[in-house]
Amino acid sequence: MGSNNSTLSKIPNVDELMQETGFTPAHIVRLYDRFKALDKDRKGHLSPQDFGSIKELAMNPIGDRIIGAFFSPGQEAVDFHSFVRILAHFRPLDKNRPRDPNTPEPINSRTSKLRFAFQLYDQDKDGKISRAELLQVLRTMLEMQVTEEQLESIADRTIQEADLDGDSAISFDEFRKSLEKVNIDHKMSIRFLR
Repeated sequence: MGSNNSTLSKIPNVDELMQETGFTPAHIVRLYDRFKALDKDRKGHLSPQDFGSIKELAMNPIGDRIIGAFFSPGQEAVDFHSFVRILAHFRPLDKNRPRDPNTPEPINSRTSKLRFAFQLYDQDKDGKISRAELLQVLRTMLEMQVTEEQLESIADRTIQEADLDGDSAISFDEFRKSLEKVNIDHKMSIRFLR
C-alpha cells in the first residue's frame, strides 16, 4: 500500500481524476505504471506510435481507430490524465454509485460509451455515419469473410433501419436509438490494465 501512496502522490490532482473517472487508487496506480511502460522515451506523454506496443490494439482490426480516439484533431500527444479519461469509457457502469444531478454525466455512462463508439465510425467528424464510413469499418472488421456485395447489403440495410430522418446517414441520436436494446457494457472491453 505504501508504494501505491507514493505513486499516487506523483500524480497531480489525482483525487479529482479518481472522482471524475471512477477508478480506484489501485486502478490509477496500474494505469500510471502502464502509461510509463508505454512511454518508452520518458517524454511524459504518449504519441500514436506508443500505442503500437499494445498487443490487443495491434490485433484489433479497428485498432487504429481506437488509437485515434485518444487524440483530438491535430493533437499528437496524450498526457496521463487524458489517457485515464479515455480508458474510463471502457469501465463498466457503476449502477451503485450515487449520481449528483449537478455534476456532469460520468465518463462511463451509457451515452458517453455510445458517443465513443460512434466516433469510431464517424471518421470525418461531421456528426453522421455515412454509407462509405460504415462500409470502411465493415471491410476492416470482416475482411475476407464476406463478399463485397454482402458488405454493401449489410451497410445498406443498417442505414435503412437506423436512418430515421431519411438523409441516408446515421446521426448520433439515430445510432443511440438503434442500440438502445444492446448492452454495450459487454461489447466495449479492451485490456489496457494488464
